[in-house]
Amino acid sequence: MAPAVTFPERFNLADYFLFARLREGLGSQVAVRFGGRAYTYDEVARRARAFAAVLEEADIRRGERVLIVLPDLPAFAWVFFGTLARGAVVAMANPDAPPESLDAIVEYTRATAVVTVPRVARGLRDKMRAGSVGAEVRRVWSAFEAAALVGDDDPDVECGVSDGMFRCLQSDLAATDPMRPPVVTHRDEPAIWLFTSGSTGEPKANVHSHRDFAWNTEVYAKRTVGYAPGDVTVSVPRLYFGYATGTNLMFPFAVGATAALFSERPTPESLASAIARYRPTVVTNVPTMLGKLLDHDEARRAAGLPGLDLSSVRFSLSAGEALPEPLLRRWLDRFRSDVYDGIGSAEMFHIYASNRPGDVKPGSLGRVVEGYELRVLPEDADGPGAAPVPPGEIGVLWVRGDSVSHGYWLDRDKSWRVFAGHWCRTGDLFRIDADGYLYFAGRADELLKVSGLWVAPVEVEECLMCHEAVAHAAVVGVEDEGLLKPKAFVLLRSGAAAGDALAAELQEFVKARLSKHKYPRLIEFVDDLPRNDRGKVDRKLLRQREREKRA
Repeated sequence: MAPAVTFPERFNLADYFLFARLREGLGSQVAVRFGGRAYTYDEVARRARAFAAVLEEADIRRGERVLIVLPDLPAFAWVFFGTLARGAVVAMANPDAPPESLDAIVEYTRATAVVTVPRVARGLRDKMRAGSVGAEVRRVWSAFEAAALVGDDDPDVECGVSDGMFRCLQSDLAATDPMRPPVVTHRDEPAIWLFTSGSTGEPKANVHSHRDFAWNTEVYAKRTVGYAPGDVTVSVPRLYFGYATGTNLMFPFAVGATAALFSERPTPESLASAIARYRPTVVTNVPTMLGKLLDHDEARRAAGLPGLDLSSVRFSLSAGEALPEPLLRRWLDRFRSDVYDGIGSAEMFHIYASNRPGDVKPGSLGRVVEGYELRVLPEDADGPGAAPVPPGEIGVLWVRGDSVSHGYWLDRDKSWRVFAGHWCRTGDLFRIDADGYLYFAGRADELLKVSGLWVAPVEVEECLMCHEAVAHAAVVGVEDEGLLKPKAFVLLRSGAAAGDALAAELQEFVKARLSKHKYPRLIEFVDDLPRNDRGKVDRKLLRQREREKRA
């Protein structure tokens, strides 16, 4: 067994992830790539120290929230680590979220500083002048918009917002002496707030301390999947999402590797372009994009063009949703490149059970990451001390580990329902086999009762995806003629023809493989499936649309 991971009381994540690399002699190594630009660890550290100094001069104090609302830009790195070096607390939000959502996050976090892009800053400025948002905010910095700048050799363009409390980040960094050392923080001091996906309600922020992130980095990133100094990382999820903040910023920085960024919307084309440009060794992915990449590769080869070249990739990571076994097998047959599917959450910061090198079991989410403890308990268990369900039976997953959240900001009632000391009740249904491999069975609050019997939507979705015509599927319960019925929204693979005949074929396909009551009574063929800002299928929105159609 590996030795336990501990950290000193005086501990700061900016030092752990960034400044320690300088002491190791890695200052000249490339830390971040963005288009044609490369930034060394020395350069990122200098800018992070400069931003920490800017925060101090703006009277942003230790423990106050700094809200980062940026695309995947190099500035994300030095703003992130500079905030931590100041002793302030990082909160992150999607720059493409609707204005009302961003306004709500500004108010909820009570951020005293916001770092964003000009288009968001302009909207925030108008709201603040009207007095409708941001009473706590003392300074807003805008960084350049970069969607069109990949490959540009000089992205330091005009920020566009520079009056009063609204300042241009580049100008402030250039005018600041960056030599001040990081603030000395306690390992249990709040460091980063991570938002839930909001799949079953409004997103809530998990309050995490400095050691939470370092602990998971040691046991998962280094010991389980094996990030290494020569790695180059690329991510489909954006950096504001904790899954990618870990895999495409913290983890590569922890080993002196290179985080490669692209700010365009992730599509098969933009991801393929990033892979060709950066030749990554680690790709952070999600099941939907794995499928889209396969289809993109297939279409290119059918048109007589070269297929995707993934020869540089040591492994891909998959999380957010369970990776269907048929999709994984398609991927392995085509690319012969490992995918380590895992399960994590904002409550625990990152992944706590995973497939790993030399130990991939298709269809499963792997085994527990060393250092964590898992229990699959009856749904009505009132605490982690209850007797586990027998191997192979479905129950609710509980997890324990040193990366557990302090709780949800401004929601003690929900915190009491979810957390029990070191333990977190995930709300996810799983079964665990005799060898310790986990199999996802859906969310406890998404089970459907059909004809008096329970149906797990994820089981029906995975069955549908075994059909050669189906690229992806989402199943929800809808009211039809006074009864709750499973309805499948089906995205077809290229060349498959939608219609009543295929719908009937899919229904019979499910009946033949699952209990007959589980087949989807209704099937709708769709061009795409709605997703939330974490990349997960937005089943809540699908249910809402159905209610509106039937109202």
